Amino acid sequence: MPARLENTKTNTTIMSNTIELNNQPPLLVVIVNYRTPELTIDCLHSLVSEIQSLPGTRVVITDNASGDNSVEQIQAAIETEGWGNWASLMPLERNGGFAFGNNAAIRPALNSSNPPPYVLLLNPDTIVRTGALKVLVNFMNEHPKVGIAGSRLEDPDGSLQCSSFRFHSILSEFNSGLRLRIGRKFKEKWAVIPPNLPKETSPIDWVAGASMIVRREVFEQIGLMDEGYFMYYEEADFCLQANKAGWSCWYVPESRVIHLVGQSSGVTDPKAKRKRRPQYWFDSRRRYFIKNHGWLYAALADAAFAFPFTFTRLRWLVRGQQSSFPSRFLFDFLGNSVFFKGFALAPSNYPR
Repeated sequence: MPARLENTKTNTTIMSNTIELNNQPPLLVVIVNYRTPELTIDCLHSLVSEIQSLPGTRVVITDNASGDNSVEQIQAAIETEGWGNWASLMPLERNGGFAFGNNAAIRPALNSSNPPPYVLLLNPDTIVRTGALKVLVNFMNEHPKVGIAGSRLEDPDGSLQCSSFRFHSILSEFNSGLRLRIGRKFKEKWAVIPPNLPKETSPIDWVAGASMIVRREVFEQIGLMDEGYFMYYEEADFCLQANKAGWSCWYVPESRVIHLVGQSSGVTDPKAKRKRRPQYWFDSRRRYFIKNHGWLYAALADAAFAFPFTFTRLRWLVRGQQSSFPSRFLFDFLGNSVFFKGFALAPSNYPR
């Protein structure tokens, strides 16, 4: 096993249900919980039929030091419902973020004598529709050159959510900052969110980590997820590293998963009152551009957003229009740009 899979070791306490991989399972599902025990338990309920259709599948719930009664509630549900033969709980000693929580379960599985061929990252605020996991596994089995694939995410009523994206770039930042209808079709060519979301299985730059399956060989070649990200941009970064290594990423809408947007993070819920973006969002964004494109590109990306967005914000003020961005976003963006924060990659240990 490559050395990079063994770095940043984590001391964890595993409760009574340990990860047993005596017979190679078809899939390892990892759910990272942080103070959402009810959502996590609902997600586990939705996985029961999927486990039956994929015998040997293991589910590991890591708890990012919630500090509430998450561990007790989830463990009680596993024991009460009789899920102990396929589900296990791994409490972690600190909240290291999304990548940290996933890696804590992925690392020992990949380093075991019988590593799973696939790992599925699954949000706790999801409900898996019937057949969603088997569709992903079958797709990966049929397409050995595909490294990553993502599900169709949707609202409880079946309405489509965007879960397939283009890589972030200077042009996408300019497009995000300049909110003008003029030249809309031209600008859409640069957008991170494609103007026409695919309705059929198709290749894409990156997919949402709320339901993302990864081939084992991808981890073996590029390593685990970057724990320098606390939350956000980590799945885009991971898909970019896989892309550079020659692995393609696909969107598979036949795999349908309900996603209760923003319930686990409280940041991206479109129905919630707009609040300031947390520090870790800005640090993750800055890390993505500096790490993957260098300091000059990162500076140009910041400028490409800041200048047109300043113009957009002034136009909204003159017209009396309400901003569609979070509270004090321009102030926070400028204060967290490379022009003020520099080019050092920030640590990821944030309280939430």
